[in-house]
Amino acid sequence: MRQTNWFSFGFTTAQWFIFLLANALSLPIVIGQIYHLPPEEVAGLMQRTFFVIGLTSFLQGWLGHRFPLSDGPAGIWLGIFVIMGELAANTGQQPEEVLRVMVGGMIVAGLLILLLAGLRLIPKMLGIFTPLVTGSFLMLLAIQLSGVFLRGMMDIRTVSGTVRWDLVGVSLVVFALVLCFTTWGKGWMRSYAVLIGIVVGWAGFTALGYQSNSFTHSGFFTLPEFLAWGGPIFEPGMVVSAIVVALILLSNLIASTNAMQQVLTGEAKVAPSVLTRAGVWSGVATILSALFSTVGMVPLTVAAGFVEMTGQKRRGPFLTACLALAGVALIPVVIGFLSKLPGPIAYAALLASFGQMFGLGLHGVLKEPLDPRRTRILGLTLSLGAGMMFLPASLFLSMPSVLQSFFSNGLLVGTVICILFEQLWPPNRSKWAKN
Repeated sequence: MRQTNWFSFGFTTAQWFIFLLANALSLPIVIGQIYHLPPEEVAGLMQRTFFVIGLTSFLQGWLGHRFPLSDGPAGIWLGIFVIMGELAANTGQQPEEVLRVMVGGMIVAGLLILLLAGLRLIPKMLGIFTPLVTGSFLMLLAIQLSGVFLRGMMDIRTVSGTVRWDLVGVSLVVFALVLCFTTWGKGWMRSYAVLIGIVVGWAGFTALGYQSNSFTHSGFFTLPEFLAWGGPIFEPGMVVSAIVVALILLSNLIASTNAMQQVLTGEAKVAPSVLTRAGVWSGVATILSALFSTVGMVPLTVAAGFVEMTGQKRRGPFLTACLALAGVALIPVVIGFLSKLPGPIAYAALLASFGQMFGLGLHGVLKEPLDPRRTRILGLTLSLGAGMMFLPASLFLSMPSVLQSFFSNGLLVGTVICILFEQLWPPNRSKWAKN
């Protein structure tokens, strides 16, 4: 019996480790390509990402929400990184400076989350993030990222500029594979769809002669670099954006903890004290992400589905897997190997998983009837938010920096528009829309 218990503990820990790895593997490759980072910096980013995910997930599970609920790169932060990287490429701004601005923005967001949690205001903010606001945000995020991911997945060229259509075909196979597994897969195939797609795609690229850039590493043990992108820059426009992002992260935190509470106990909502603790450590996680120069972390809602599928509700294996991931991040040989993942494969896997985001957003919007008021707000949010994405970045260069950063980000513009209309146009005045 004792041997069976140890086997069960070890097997569950391995499942959690693979789940954590699958949700972290693609992001450093994508960020590295957008900001044109050399191979050694991509490996460093991957090391820091693994380390922070393992550390913050452990702290949340031990001291924060105390659920087997893993942290992972926040979609909103990934979107901001992608948008700022594209903006820098179009305006000639140095990528290194943009990354330092992102560090400053994450520190501001983390401090604001800490403040709101310390004042016990998080449970009182639920009224701001209505289903219409959160649903519209997810739909805009899917629209914003889809073009970037699709271009990264298909724009594979030789040195002479010729498109490698054979490699593009492999990327499309990975996209279709991950999409099919996440949509129709059962059990472990659905949970590990991204990891399966990455393995198949990587093997296909290798068979076709694709060679990733490599670097030499030395030593068996290496600590992650502190402030690898340099000291923070607190640019006014990013500070304003970070405040909005912090509020959106809180809605994600609430949704994730509620989903896990439902799976673990059957109750629909978590206690205010749990939200407060989770908020404190979510703020800490965001600040740690900034200090270790990676993308901001947030509890992943998809982890609730993983627990529901496996039926493993114990914290012990989860916490052990978190420590294991943080430990693996300290071994350069492992990180050096994983950093060779072809960029197009990372884009393809992320595009397939992010493709469901629009549907989730639409489902959230439809939780309440689409009366004339909500229909108009949704239409204005999507049309203005998505419309801003197609405007040239040079259009805003003459604006003050605080306005430039805001208006060049259609995701933030649309979200703010939706929040303002939801708060300033009460439902009981929906009769105006009929006149």
